[in-house]
Amino acid sequence: MADSEGAQIIDGKAIAKSIRGTISQEVTTLKERYGKVPGLAVVIVGERKDSQTYVRMKRTACLEVGIKSFDVDLPSTATEEQILDQVLELNANDEIHGILVQLPLPKHVDEKKILMAISIEKDVDGFHPLNIGNLTMKGRDPLFCPCTPKGCIELLERSGVTIAGKRAVVVGRSNIVGMPVALMLNNLDATVTIVHSRTKEPESIIKEADILIAAAGQPLMVKGDWIKSGAAVIDVGTNAVDDPTKKSGYRLVGDVDYKEAKKVAGYITPVPGGVGPMTIAMLLQNTLDSAKPLDSGIREKIFQVADKAEAGR
Repeated sequence: MADSEGAQIIDGKAIAKSIRGTISQEVTTLKERYGKVPGLAVVIVGERKDSQTYVRMKRTACLEVGIKSFDVDLPSTATEEQILDQVLELNANDEIHGILVQLPLPKHVDEKKILMAISIEKDVDGFHPLNIGNLTMKGRDPLFCPCTPKGCIELLERSGVTIAGKRAVVVGRSNIVGMPVALMLNNLDATVTIVHSRTKEPESIIKEADILIAAAGQPLMVKGDWIKSGAAVIDVGTNAVDDPTKKSGYRLVGDVDYKEAKKVAGYITPVPGGVGPMTIAMLLQNTLDSAKPLDSGIREKIFQVADKAEAGR
């Protein structure tokens, strides 16, 4: 979809819908051929409204494509041991092929310990150290890539944006988006620079980007005149800003000044409707892939390494 001011608008909703349609067909085939239905377990601790909304969306998406959803709802007072026990039970359940622990967890819980307890073969969020470790090494592939970074790459590739040989700039270095998407771009032969809070003159670096991934969590940080003409801009930011004209009292904006950037960019994602729908689509894709019969030795090898690491604890 082309914008009247020039930029090609990358419609994340439409692309995610297409991906979900393909996943639905593959789930049906998997069930008919192997009698197996992919299962995704979502663990939520507490009653944060934003987390409840995200989880509800994930459950609805599972239902849409035929993935079985397993719900684990725990009170905010749940102990770390109680949460760990739930994760270990899910690890042992053969009907479950993916486990997602909704973050953030309550402050009294060690998130790293909980996430480490998830079996690597069910780590559909892609954050297990062995998955991230394989992402960093040439010639190796993770079992799963983190969902939001994977969605960013899908948006670029499905929009016809060439990645190899291009200058890519990632704004933000979080473990959830910034670092993994930088690694993925590097693996696709882009020349990658990461801009973060200590970077001097970030605008001069961003202006050189053929591909820009903005994931800093800072509303409208990237100005229109920071964008290189014709650049592909993927805006991961989802920030609420006050807006008295809205019934809710706020509106969602990205990390990029969309109104100005779309006049300069070649491709751009809107907020909302860009990266957000892709994150859930990639979660469904990872869960489906986890349920598929092993067709190569790579997963067995990774499992063996994981088993040895576990035994050595």
